[in-house]
Amino acid sequence: MSSSPGTSSAPVFRSLPPTADVVIVGGGVMGASIAFHLAEAGVRDIVVLERGELACGSSGKPIGGVRAHFSDPLNIELGRRSLRAFQDFPHRPGADIRLDTVGYLFLLTSETQAAEFEQSVRLQNGMGVPSRMVDAAEARRLCPYLSADGLVAAVHSPTDGHARPALVVRGYADAAARAGVRFATHTRVTGMDTPGGRVSAVHTDRGTIACATVICTAGAWSGQIAAMAGVDLPVRPVRRQLAFTEPLSPSAPRIPFTIDFTSSAYFHNSDDGLLFGLADPGQPDGFDTTWTPEWLGLFRDVVRHRAPALAAMPVADGWAGLYEVTPDHNALIGRSGEVPNFLYATGFSGHGFLQAPAVGEIVRDLHLEREPCVDIAPMSVERFRAGAAIRPEAHVV
Repeated sequence: MSSSPGTSSAPVFRSLPPTADVVIVGGGVMGASIAFHLAEAGVRDIVVLERGELACGSSGKPIGGVRAHFSDPLNIELGRRSLRAFQDFPHRPGADIRLDTVGYLFLLTSETQAAEFEQSVRLQNGMGVPSRMVDAAEARRLCPYLSADGLVAAVHSPTDGHARPALVVRGYADAAARAGVRFATHTRVTGMDTPGGRVSAVHTDRGTIACATVICTAGAWSGQIAAMAGVDLPVRPVRRQLAFTEPLSPSAPRIPFTIDFTSSAYFHNSDDGLLFGLADPGQPDGFDTTWTPEWLGLFRDVVRHRAPALAAMPVADGWAGLYEVTPDHNALIGRSGEVPNFLYATGFSGHGFLQAPAVGEIVRDLHLEREPCVDIAPMSVERFRAGAAIRPEAHVV
């Protein structure tokens, strides 16, 4: 056994065990959260398989937003429960995740958007989330970079903010390892045995593990992993890019996680500068994670009108990662109907980090055949079958 040199200091085993009760495929925030919650509940003999280092996929993003601001009641509840867990993270599992409760600020540029967000705010307030509509002047006070030109209204969610995903993965993984969970990094899953419609073994490039349960938390790669078990998970990979400014002098004011809803451009504090992000609407599906400076031109073109000073800020570095996107931008959480010992938690469409604590609880309960804290039937992949209702999430970034 050796200590991992990567994101987590959790123990990493040089050789695979021949058997496990639970095999979790994917060592990102979702896999680490589920491993922690299962181990905390007394489940033993858990192995987490990761093709690279822990958090090397989408969870490796430098800063992740945490919010309960959604239009869908189930997403609101998952975000709300997870926010409480992030606030309690120094005590359980016990790690500093650099949580910064700066709030979220959605910028709205049409009366239609304002009416839709007003409806969402009423729903959120009814569920205990203290979001509120604000006017353009209040938005500028919260974020001095803004131009009020064309700004109809905004929404401020003061209890939201951002944290460091890699630190969350490390915190969960270290606590899980202390409870006996084994982590096998640099281990690629190559196939599964499914005699009688159940997974009996997981094959990897380092050997085979016989197992009783498989949990797929492979993010953008989940469709490929599920196919090995004969399960269809409609997850597609889409590149998302961001950039960091050079250190700013004078330093940037402490601002909310600010989002221009029409364009999806966002920005917030990052160490001694700012972080910029934007979803390129023309981005094709694929696993390419190359950062392209041309993307920065798209961001600057958009932000020049909404926050002019940002368009001229020099950039020090950039980063690209993958969103795991489903047809309705809602997660896939559940137990396969065709392969009943195959569980999945994937397809979060950019919301996985912020929902990971609550999803860890839910998958723990699914495995233990207990009633989860929320009804997750709407998150089942079955919703994409003929006749099922689709639940689009409106507040997608």
